[in-house]
Amino acid sequence: MNFRQVSLILGFSVSSSLDNFGVGISYGVNQIRIRAAANLLIAAIAFTFSWTGVAFGTYLTRVMPGNLSTIVGALVVLLIGLRIVLLAMSPRRKHGSGRREDADEVPPALRPPTQHAETVLSARGGISRYLAHPEQADQDRSGEISLWEAAGLGIALSANALTNGLGAGMMHVPALAISILAAVFSYLAIWSGVQLGEQLAAVRIGRWSIGEFSTILSGLILLAIAAHILFSIA
Repeated sequence: MNFRQVSLILGFSVSSSLDNFGVGISYGVNQIRIRAAANLLIAAIAFTFSWTGVAFGTYLTRVMPGNLSTIVGALVVLLIGLRIVLLAMSPRRKHGSGRREDADEVPPALRPPTQHAETVLSARGGISRYLAHPEQADQDRSGEISLWEAAGLGIALSANALTNGLGAGMMHVPALAISILAAVFSYLAIWSGVQLGEQLAAVRIGRWSIGEFSTILSGLILLAIAAHILFSIA
């Protein structure tokens, strides 16, 4: 495995897990616990989705001639990254008058993670209501994400691992390595986000919260990967 492959593996894995960090912050602020078993299940789903994406991408390399699969894979990653960045940086949509933001109940310092979750929701194409309203994943209102609830959350969070894996497979990135790292980074991102939730809730980078900025960063990483591949082929 050469330096180029290692860089691609790390880039895709980090990009796939940055949303998990932002959503973990949301749960930390809302004091919703995610125990090790539930987090491991989410990581296992990330592994499965990443493996599936890479496997399909690898299959496409066998039916496309020459460097065509690499070029198409880079363009797919470029479009995904561009869409994430543009949607994450666009002004937030106004909500209808029938829906309150609970401004009287939630201190301003605790609002950014939920706003970030809504950014992830739009940037990832409407993956799941769990991302817009973290507390809804805790369906029994126990203050803890059960294994059953973690399954739904894991699918929502791992959709980007599937698309990233598709692009990675078309760029000839090893499936096992990227899938393992996607799972490891997923676990660490959620764990650290939950642990640091309240401390990071009010931190801002420019006009973005930490969670919102992590979404933008994940898109920028994909853009950098795509640009590197396209320039290396040219």
